[in-house]
Amino acid sequence: MERAARLFSKLPSARGVLTPEQLVLAAWPAAVGPRLATRTRAVMMHNGRLLVEVEDELWRRNLSGLRNQILHNLADLLESATPAEIEFRVGIPRRPPRRAESPMGAQPSSRPQDEADAIADPGLRRVYINSRRKARAS
Repeated sequence: MERAARLFSKLPSARGVLTPEQLVLAAWPAAVGPRLATRTRAVMMHNGRLLVEVEDELWRRNLSGLRNQILHNLADLLESATPAEIEFRVGIPRRPPRRAESPMGAQPSSRPQDEADAIADPGLRRVYINSRRKARAS
């Protein structure tokens, strides 16, 4: 999307389609790089000020020191749609994805999981169990 933002910012006909805010938000990952883009999120632009959410106070302080460099990168990418200021705010922590939990009342099985249980066909499962038993006996 950042490449598209760079192209759209240079096309006069595209300026009527995309707002300057959309261009800046799309160019954010290219301006800060992939590593910082995963830790930040450009939220909105209001009165020439770009609002960016960061993970915590430490990131906010560190990125505040890089504010001028980031503005310069955005100016190189977008030319006319560049924000005048960047405001970094600590964002609401997002919950990471969680594994699905077992249904309520489900008891874990008392016997260990057998790899033969993964075989759906009962005939093939029986053949596998018998051949495994013969291999262990020898």
